[in-house]
Amino acid sequence: MLLYINHVLNYYNYMTKKNSNLTAEQKLVMFEDGTEPPGTSELNNEKRDGSYHCANCGIKLFDSSTKYESGSGWPSFYESLPDVFENKTDHLLGYARTEYHCKNCGGHHGHIFEDGPQPTGKRYCNNGVCLVFKEK
Repeated sequence: MLLYINHVLNYYNYMTKKNSNLTAEQKLVMFEDGTEPPGTSELNNEKRDGSYHCANCGIKLFDSSTKYESGSGWPSFYESLPDVFENKTDHLLGYARTEYHCKNCGGHHGHIFEDGPQPTGKRYCNNGVCLVFKEK
């Protein structure tokens, strides 16, 4: 039942706050519980100074100074900007994981793990298709 309610809420967010310019893959990942394949995002190799924004609504989520190579295959950050995400627990793989969504539009971005570098010890493991990089 909880999975059904989550799906309905995701669909509501998608229908009311979606960007009509999203690709099919972005829609799948951000609003339909999809995940991009690891190692496929061009943002994995992005090293320039700048910021990362939500692909759906454009809100700034991460500063490039917090990005690091985690070896996970997805763009990873040890810290987000304050108050830009809402978290929830998902059990889609049979165990609890902390999922995070854009607070502005509800778009799913990835999962937070407790194996990141200092100073936070966190790893925001983000689907690259959910981000837009803007150079400083």
